[in-house]
Amino acid sequence: MNAVATPQAEMSVDAETQRRIEQFLYREARLLDNERWDDWLALLAPDIHYWMPTMENRRRYDKKGAYQIDGGALYNDSLLDLTRRITRFKQPSAWAEDPATRHAHVVSGIEVYQGEQPGEFIVHSSFVNYRSRVEKDNDLLVGRREDVIRAVGDSFQIAKRKILITQSVFMSKNLNTFL
Repeated sequence: MNAVATPQAEMSVDAETQRRIEQFLYREARLLDNERWDDWLALLAPDIHYWMPTMENRRRYDKKGAYQIDGGALYNDSLLDLTRRITRFKQPSAWAEDPATRHAHVVSGIEVYQGEQPGEFIVHSSFVNYRSRVEKDNDLLVGRREDVIRAVGDSFQIAKRKILITQSVFMSKNLNTFL
């Protein structure tokens, strides 16, 4: 399944579950900002689907919508794909990351609902990712996320992530960030 499922009725969770998932997402943002790649990978479920479809400019009367499941994607990754990307980031030959890009991830508007399976949660959030590299390369990525987050022991893992950016044309020189 490419898209995050929406439950028939959005059943809210208790305040403690909401707080714990918010803290989980804030921690994820901090790990990404600090390039703690291996710690970030540990937050991902073995069966993760990390998907960022491209945006298409369409008229309102076009019933297809702006994001297409069978359209292009900037990310359409499994855990193996994400691990390979991070392994490449760590290589001395990764000249696009030397000097390193500086990131600031901001996550807000977090809504948490019961998922389709016990211990799974549908999580909606908004994000801003400010990227700065060398003297003049600055990018601002803004969008929404739809996650399936799974309870695992005393913590959580991200089982699915659908990233919807607002830009229809990606102006950055590279996509060396996770959202």
